[in-house]
Amino acid sequence: MHLQRLQRLRSALAAQKLDCVAAIAGPNLYYLTGLSYHLSERPTVGFFPAEGEPVFVVGKLEESKTREGLPFAATVFTYTDADGPAAAFHQAASALGSRKLQLGVEARRMRVMELNLIEEAFPQPGVDEAEAIFAYLRMTKDEDELKKMRAAVAIAERALLHTLPLIKVGMTEHELGTELVLQTLRAGSDSEMPFAPIIASGPNGALPHAGMTDRKLQAGELVTIDWGAAYAGYVADLTRTFAVGELPNMELQTIYNLVKEANAAGIAAGRAGATCASVDAAARKVISEGGYGEYFLHRVGHGLGLEGHEDPSMHGNNQTRLEVGMTFTVEPGIYVAGKGGVRIEDDVVARETGGESLSTLPRELQVVG
Repeated sequence: MHLQRLQRLRSALAAQKLDCVAAIAGPNLYYLTGLSYHLSERPTVGFFPAEGEPVFVVGKLEESKTREGLPFAATVFTYTDADGPAAAFHQAASALGSRKLQLGVEARRMRVMELNLIEEAFPQPGVDEAEAIFAYLRMTKDEDELKKMRAAVAIAERALLHTLPLIKVGMTEHELGTELVLQTLRAGSDSEMPFAPIIASGPNGALPHAGMTDRKLQAGELVTIDWGAAYAGYVADLTRTFAVGELPNMELQTIYNLVKEANAAGIAAGRAGATCASVDAAARKVISEGGYGEYFLHRVGHGLGLEGHEDPSMHGNNQTRLEVGMTFTVEPGIYVAGKGGVRIEDDVVARETGGESLSTLPRELQVVG
């Protein structure tokens, strides 16, 4: 599998006229090697040339893991804390050839530290963004990746189902979020979860990215729960909105039903060949025709996989066409200041006939507490 990914990367480098790409500790390096490294003060960089063996620079404490765990032949240079990494980067540059390289880097992730070490070690490198290459490699998931994503979704759903009976009027958002995190770990999530839960009750529901506060849940209001889980590095990102204690007023029920309908429209539109923009438009049309278009404040979704947010971005100007196996969220929302909000989010994979939801939790308005 990783040899196939390496070959696809080499083909993409040739198409982009890059000699080499550098990946630091994180999801892209994990995707290419299957090895996890912590992003720390000790730089870890994998150099993947269009021709020849990959070259790695790692701290001495990562040497055994790297040499024994890499799924392909590679040259590994190490450094100690006392000596620092500069010499190892110079060794890597020599191993990759003395000529000037056109080097692709992770523009969204690479730190100034790694970039400075590269620029000091390589003879006048030409540095370009390589985001398009990594997006090309990772957007379409194979069956093994989808299996891991389904497992992450199942863990997240199991955690919520174990949490819902514990919700009570008077419980704080923070108490609810803490319980959900515990249940997610108990359900089998990787310890490194994709993000902290969003628990937004009552008027806080009008804030799409609200945090957890000490506000107490009150009867007759809505609470939005946005949470995730991870399995073997792949993540789930889900949202459900619930009524606390009793059904809310009719306006909030109307808002809820519009979002539910928009969610269904977005999932149905997620077929192979459709543009990302058309998925956004399908969900947005429902909410706009319902009179709440100005309260839908964000894109309909984002790519999902090794990261909670990755390509493709499901916004109204993205003309990227979906391919079978592309995974993304569909999460329309309505947010009315002073009243509250609703968001319903599912994880979706593009198929020939429409989007397939990886998540199975009910979308009907449910009363909890």
